[in-house]
Amino acid sequence: MPPFTGFTSKETFTQIPDSLLLMMNEIDDIAELKVTLYAIWRIEHIEGYFRALCQTDFTEKDLGLGGEQIQNGLEKALARGTMLKSTHDADTFYFLNSPRGRLAAEAFAKGNWRESARMMSAPLMKSNVFKLYEENIGALTPLVSEMLREAEKEYSGEWIQEAFEIAAGRNVRNWKYVEAILKRWKENGKDERKDKQDVIKDAKRYTDSEFSDFINRD
Repeated sequence: MPPFTGFTSKETFTQIPDSLLLMMNEIDDIAELKVTLYAIWRIEHIEGYFRALCQTDFTEKDLGLGGEQIQNGLEKALARGTMLKSTHDADTFYFLNSPRGRLAAEAFAKGNWRESARMMSAPLMKSNVFKLYEENIGALTPLVSEMLREAEKEYSGEWIQEAFEIAAGRNVRNWKYVEAILKRWKENGKDERKDKQDVIKDAKRYTDSEFSDFINRD
């Protein structure tokens, strides 16, 4: 196996609940740990309101475990309470035991779900731009997602991150404002020598000129 070269600034980072990390000394089965961490990662990368996994989503290839090991890992996670299992008719899904997961599992058991909401495909690999938007502006919509994908093709990850930092520094939660900064950098050039802190401190100039038109707009 080649040595790991390190994490990059362009990838997303999955949030792990503190309570899971605090119980690490209690989890002595590698299958349970792998299944739990894999479920957290997969479910966090699902778009939409129905965030759950079926048993076939836990593959031997992804987990490096045999089928029996995966089943045992799932059963231990259910017994510990980190995951929930919900069944309706012939369908069974696994949910994280979180506030949203508990509500979804209960609704699914009652049949309050739509066929189109079932997420059976591979997880969406959300890039940093999607994460930045969610953290600084709000929930993603199909139209916004498409605009962000186009922005990723046109601008570097470093530029996008800095533009979001400027918007956050001015408390402007608006994608058009972020996009206007990126367009200006592309048209007029950008001083790459400025570190991020200098850019944030100098953010006022992005609201007192042509960027003022984008403030307080959706």
